[in-house]
Amino acid sequence: MKSFSSARLNELFAHFKHKRIAVVGDVMIDRYMWGNVSRISPEAPVPVVEIESETSRLGGAANVANNIKSLGGLPILVGVVGNNLHGGEFRTLLEQMECPTYGIITDVTRPTTIKTRVIAQDQHVVRVDSEDKREISRDIQQKILDVLTEHIDSIDAVIIEDYNKGVVVKDLIHGIIDLANAKGKIVTIDPKFNNFFEYQNVTLFKPNKKEAEEAIGNKFRTEADVLDAGRLLLEKLHAENILLTRSEKGMTLFERSGDVTHIPTVARKIADVSGAGDTVIATLTMLLACGATVKEAAAIANYAGGIVCGEVGIVPIDADILKQKILSDGRA
Repeated sequence: MKSFSSARLNELFAHFKHKRIAVVGDVMIDRYMWGNVSRISPEAPVPVVEIESETSRLGGAANVANNIKSLGGLPILVGVVGNNLHGGEFRTLLEQMECPTYGIITDVTRPTTIKTRVIAQDQHVVRVDSEDKREISRDIQQKILDVLTEHIDSIDAVIIEDYNKGVVVKDLIHGIIDLANAKGKIVTIDPKFNNFFEYQNVTLFKPNKKEAEEAIGNKFRTEADVLDAGRLLLEKLHAENILLTRSEKGMTLFERSGDVTHIPTVARKIADVSGAGDTVIATLTMLLACGATVKEAAAIANYAGGIVCGEVGIVPIDADILKQKILSDGRA
């Protein structure tokens, strides 16, 4: 695994607060209902959860923005909400995070996406999704591109965060990447199955193992399968880098130069993997914008993902905790 001098780590982290990162994608509210289970329902063989408290947090692409903010950067979040109370709630949550809201587009034809998780004794019991996965209209796509075009010169990097909820569509993908590349901006991608191969000519493409297997149509049963898949994705996407996340097996980084680097997991306790991918792409992009090499960025992002996996619920990474974790592990 990549080692860091304390001086190098401090140098990279010191630059976080100056970075402006655009995050484009499917935004949502993550609602949590916390309670306890003491009996089984007489109506069906299911637990009865007695709710003790409820919380709402920014989710989806908004959780990526939350991680950027927690690391010390300024996220420019660009996404779509409905013209309803939940859309107002989303903007309020974003304002409470002290982030700009001018990138949040209202679409009167759609609801605001909400994921409600019921958690009892620190265990997920059920998740309920309220959403509309239809593709956004050309008018809404153009409004998104207009926001990015207006602010692109002041942005250090662009993240496209796709949750297959209908916002990240083919023409918009091409428009965003063309705009960013024309301005020499870093572009990183957290994809899903839809439009997987539309992300051409980007700085870094970060699928997880399941997403890559589905897109390629082949299970990765051996290390040779993983190597073949990474090289295939580099070739098909013309990407500078592919970072394949592999759960308990860590990550494998493929570079256009031909270098392949395996990064073992550092997670010690897995309480909840929700949001770990958001943390990884946010941390990676911030570090690349700060001048880190892709190997440095991947190694530090691996630590960030491992830390948030130890928490129940979706929580952002804290820069000080991340730095201390790397230092305490003797990697700096």
